Amino acid sequence: MVRSLAVLQDFKNKDWFEQVLIRNSVVLLRGFDVKNAEDFNDIIKAFSWDDIRYIGPGLPTHVYKRVWTANEGPLSEFIYYHHEMVLIKESPKKVVFFCEIPPPEGGQTPFVPSFRVTERMLEEFPEAVEEVEAKRLKYTFTALSKDDTSSMRGRGWEDAFGTSDKAEAGRRAKALGMEMEWLPGGGVKTILGPGSLTEVFGGRKGRRMWFNTVVSMHGKETSSAVLADGTEIPETFVKRYEHIVAEESIQFKWEKGDVLFLASSFSLAAGYSNCVVC
Repeated sequence: MVRSLAVLQDFKNKDWFEQVLIRNSVVLLRGFDVKNAEDFNDIIKAFSWDDIRYIGPGLPTHVYKRVWTANEGPLSEFIYYHHEMVLIKESPKKVVFFCEIPPPEGGQTPFVPSFRVTERMLEEFPEAVEEVEAKRLKYTFTALSKDDTSSMRGRGWEDAFGTSDKAEAGRRAKALGMEMEWLPGGGVKTILGPGSLTEVFGGRKGRRMWFNTVVSMHGKETSSAVLADGTEIPETFVKRYEHIVAEESIQFKWEKGDVLFLASSFSLAAGYSNCVVC
């Protein structure tokens, strides 16, 4: 545990902290009297990490400078385990959470070491894993023109791409590796892929990280996840993956002032509740 956030101002210490994060995937800072979004933003600023505009179906709200809420969708909906913006060409390497108001009913943000999911899936479905890896994955997601706050994944395309101009939205989508199909009702279907099932990142001993969003997209009302050649992924494969992720999850109860650093390329996370995220 770092004794004082002041030591993170020094580049050498920041580099050491980043290596600790890469090695462990998750670092929790607790008891440092971080009171609000302004304090949290000061911590983020101290690291001088590049900012990335959020692209995805979630409904974050801007709070202060580089600080946004995690999701403004209804708390009754579960957020599936996922790597942040896994479908985008340049997904973030880190996500940092801050808890300003602890959930009164013990809401949690469980996370999972991705390599454990790969290891277990290879033990149970070795041929299927390699087949999906070889054929690769294709995803679709349909978004309305305007935000739908009744859904945890209700972000409209105008908000997502930061424009109401369809041509400009198309250009921005293409830069992110997406294709778009405009729908009669004003919505849009985005098509992404081909994408990998696993990835190997530096600093992780060559381990294969389970780096996809099959469970959160497969067979849902507004989305799909299939093999890139159009064939379906076996239901038993998807369901077992979902169970393994739940079995490997690590959970903790948020306390006021907690700051959680997550190496988003290495760990899956889910179920944000009443916490502010940068």
